[in-house]
Amino acid sequence: MTKSATATGSASLWATYELSLEGPGEGNPFQDVELRAVFRQGDREVRVNGFYDGGSTYKLRFLPDTTGTWHYDTRSNAPALDGFEGSFEVAPAQDGHHGPVRVSDRYHYRYADGTRYINIGTTAYAWNHQGDATEEQTLATLADAPFTKIRMCVFPKHYRYNQNEPDRYPFPLVTKGSSAWPGSIKDAGWEFDYERFEPEYFQHLEKRINQLAEIGVEADLIIFHPYDRWGFSHMTPEQDDRYLRYLTARLAALPNVWWSMANEYDLMPNKSPADWDRFIHIVSDNDPYGHLLSNHNCFAFFDHNHPRITHSSIQRSSANMAALWREKYGKPVSIDECCYEGDISELWGNISGQKLVRRFWDGTVNGGYVTHGETYYNDEEVLWWAKGGKLVGESVARIAFLRRILEEGPDEGLDPIQSTTAYRIQMQGGLDNVQLQQLFGTAPGEEGWPRVTSWWATAGQPHRYYLSYLGENQPHEYAVAVPPAERYSATLIDTWEMTETPLADSVQRGDLLHFDPKPYLAILLKRIED
Repeated sequence: MTKSATATGSASLWATYELSLEGPGEGNPFQDVELRAVFRQGDREVRVNGFYDGGSTYKLRFLPDTTGTWHYDTRSNAPALDGFEGSFEVAPAQDGHHGPVRVSDRYHYRYADGTRYINIGTTAYAWNHQGDATEEQTLATLADAPFTKIRMCVFPKHYRYNQNEPDRYPFPLVTKGSSAWPGSIKDAGWEFDYERFEPEYFQHLEKRINQLAEIGVEADLIIFHPYDRWGFSHMTPEQDDRYLRYLTARLAALPNVWWSMANEYDLMPNKSPADWDRFIHIVSDNDPYGHLLSNHNCFAFFDHNHPRITHSSIQRSSANMAALWREKYGKPVSIDECCYEGDISELWGNISGQKLVRRFWDGTVNGGYVTHGETYYNDEEVLWWAKGGKLVGESVARIAFLRRILEEGPDEGLDPIQSTTAYRIQMQGGLDNVQLQQLFGTAPGEEGWPRVTSWWATAGQPHRYYLSYLGENQPHEYAVAVPPAERYSATLIDTWEMTETPLADSVQRGDLLHFDPKPYLAILLKRIED
């Protein structure tokens, strides 16, 4: 007799398909029971790992990437879970599902179905550990915000303005410790049973991830971090590896997941380079859907040339170096921490809204993507960067304005105009002629060396679209530097006042555009078709 599992809901393209099975609950199912499944369509096979979800429940999750009939069968060392077979029909995508975000065109992103994705992130590290009222408020805020990604931790986070205990823990609690930092994890007094997981904790996490998907926000999941009073950052290698396998078994089939191996990996001295390489391989090997994967720094960059790293996740205040990092790593650049708009005492947490908006524009016209954060103090100590809640800063509306401009721009995204990029890398990057030759194929003074066509950082698509950002400079004129014999319309953009003013219906190379001088302006040139 063929055994069949219970499916949750109907199957459609890019929607998580879940199978539930009844199995043994005694002993330690997290370690004693192995469960896998093979999903087949024709000659193609997708192998997935199952997981124990508490009680007598085991689950397998699959993310269909083609329509039509799929077949599955299960394999397990537990007879009650072994040998299940079945088939199901995958319907076309519903409810706006586009699939996971992928790298496209080397430096940009698209959803799996080809739809363009614009990476405009924000940070709320521990928003999913704050209880239902604050978490629901965070979701409501995000629904009205311009952000398409949120950086968030799997584990709770300990830091200033974030010393409240979460409602739940990822492992069974053995001994409750101190919520104040006593100087070391050992002295904090927390003890957990790391040989088991708490399914309710991960059920809550995936609930919030699914709610983010409903409002079009990607979950950039931070798997490890050093801001820890409980001891989760000091598990043994065996416990780390088991956690990674459990996490990927549960979450890999959720379409809006990104894997961030760590926030500030270099502040975790108990993890070696070999550990990070092993972690990356475990996650990628157990994710059959190829979700985006990165590793974020504090001081020293991770080696973003690692073949399984999909994009550079960078902490630096100099967003205008995105063009250099693109060339160095050959991957999309996400400047995920460039300081936060706010007023707290920490140096990274009190830049103005104007400065943060400038960094968004600096990153954009240098071909990168920038992530927002907000750290305004309030008496409840619910700061967005830590706990989510409400946004009160001035930058969000301006970031929404930038998002609209990007959405109306080239579908391929914005790439630095090479001649401008070469000059700015030479002047700001401190590179010698050998390094410049490695980037551009020629060195300054040699035939073929890119000529400077604009003093301003400019990005776009050649012969079609040019966006220059003037930053804090305030010239009263702009020299048009488009290719010869091409004509363009010209628009003045006030990136702070959020206005667009036509300057000329038709300009060509060498024309001067005149306007009232003030900071934070941009010039947009669009090709006029003959």
